[in-house]
Amino acid sequence: MWEFSLNLNIENIDKAKRIYRTLSKFIRDDKGVVTSHEENGYIYILIAVKGQYEEKVKTILSNYIIEIICNDFKMEYLEKHLSIPDYDKIGICAYKKALLNFDKETDKYIVKKNILFDTDLYIESFYRFKLKSLQEKWRELVSLSNDNKDYFLSQESFVDLLKFLVDNLDICEDEVSVVKEEGGYRIFLGDKKFNTNLLNEESVVSSIIDLSPQKINLYFNETSNAINLLEKIFKERVTINSSNMQNIKKFQLN
Repeated sequence: MWEFSLNLNIENIDKAKRIYRTLSKFIRDDKGVVTSHEENGYIYILIAVKGQYEEKVKTILSNYIIEIICNDFKMEYLEKHLSIPDYDKIGICAYKKALLNFDKETDKYIVKKNILFDTDLYIESFYRFKLKSLQEKWRELVSLSNDNKDYFLSQESFVDLLKFLVDNLDICEDEVSVVKEEGGYRIFLGDKKFNTNLLNEESVVSSIIDLSPQKINLYFNETSNAINLLEKIFKERVTINSSNMQNIKKFQLN
């Protein structure tokens, strides 16, 4: 049997529950056991699996550790250290999301190569003490951003900066489609919904930056601050298909 304990601060209970649910779906029947409990301000996820399932469980844990640090912890770092002048909310959200995803594969690599599955791992301590090089990398990114905050003083220069960041993100999806519905936007990957809930203007821009697609299909011809920004920062990747009613109906039926 392979045994391991993944531990998170009680403040990150939602993340712990997410990991526990995923592990519980995999570790069942005769594969092993997974339990959790709270003690002294921590959530402990205790795992014991048969040897043949060890590598699969390590992969699941590794992916979640990387996700938490490269998404949640990095955004918390940006929120704490970025110095951004007053600007419109959609633009600020897009900018933070672009910084979050900037050079993300390197972030993931740094985390992954430092993970050791000994007997236990405290995620917050692992981040604080074992990932100094990652924090230094983020510090340099924030420092560069803060030194160039004059770009926020004009709409044109800010869009140029944001476009530069977006153009340098790794492509994650070949093609996405955005459909306008009453009350918000919905994103599709192929014929499948990416978002179950409707997205507002801030969320639709942030989500597209997260997906970093090669091509963006807009199935409407309505203007808004969010769509204007998308068209400017993704520029040649955007195609407007407002007249293609057959495709619109196809999305609405899914």
